[in-house]
Amino acid sequence: MSKSFASHRPLGSTGLVVTSLCVGGAPLGDMPETFAYSAPEENALATIRAAFASPINFLDTAAAYGDGESERRIGKVIREMGGLPAGFVLATKADRHLQTGDFSGEQIKRSIEGSLQRLGLDRLQYVYIHDPEHTTFENVMGSCGPLEVLKNFKEQGVIDHIGISGGPIDMLIRYVQTGEFSAVETHNRYTLLNRSAEPLLDVANQLHVAVINAAPYGSGILAKGPDAYARYAYDDAPPALLERARGLARVCQEYNVPLAAVALQFSLRDPRITSTVVGMTKPERISQTMELASYPIPADIWPKLDAIGFDTDNPEANRFR
Repeated sequence: MSKSFASHRPLGSTGLVVTSLCVGGAPLGDMPETFAYSAPEENALATIRAAFASPINFLDTAAAYGDGESERRIGKVIREMGGLPAGFVLATKADRHLQTGDFSGEQIKRSIEGSLQRLGLDRLQYVYIHDPEHTTFENVMGSCGPLEVLKNFKEQGVIDHIGISGGPIDMLIRYVQTGEFSAVETHNRYTLLNRSAEPLLDVANQLHVAVINAAPYGSGILAKGPDAYARYAYDDAPPALLERARGLARVCQEYNVPLAAVALQFSLRDPRITSTVVGMTKPERISQTMELASYPIPADIWPKLDAIGFDTDNPEANRFR
């Protein structure tokens, strides 16, 4: 049995407390080119309403998701409700310009201003610098760069806390080691099939930086199954990975437990992880995910799953969000 998904955990040193499950807002932005399925607006709005009404108190989005569509839809529901529910934590991400690639401080300023407008808020609780693999460490950390712009917003009371969210693990470790970020978000790199984020989890834990682990299903293969959804990290899954996924599915079948429950609890059971982000586009997914988080899992399944093997490296050539 996993730890309670509704247990509240401190989000690093921020003073915020979040549930161990977080609703992922990327697919709410209707990104069929990334996820291979669409999210009609009414479904997305109903999902956001269900999330706000659920025991989960954490929602993760970004300016880039659907080129602002995810934030716009979330903002629509926030306005309906007259504001964020009490105790709810909304995290978003400051992004480069998706068409030009501009990752300057000025662009990050525009990104924050756009997020405030789309969400209908005058203050953002948590903001990550998103996908810094598309620029340089020196640019992010330098004078008038993205971090300095966010720190200025923080001084003005426009944002409360700053994190880093991206792909390559060595890059994220370098950012975490600066001491500038209270949380780090990784995706697709700590799952039953890929554990390349292991060093990041250790470093962040040592430095008391919260780890947010996104995409525990590897973008869907560990939820729907390898034969129903043969993709990992938003791209076609290579044959060796598909074979391992089929092996995982066979073990779960032997134990009569859902592969999705095991994949989700793999992340939830790790004490180094503060919260696990699961993308959702239908309101029923909220309750289904909570059920998967609480599904009884026999302890002796884990070594059998480990024996199937997993990647400790993730080729950065894969198309990550």
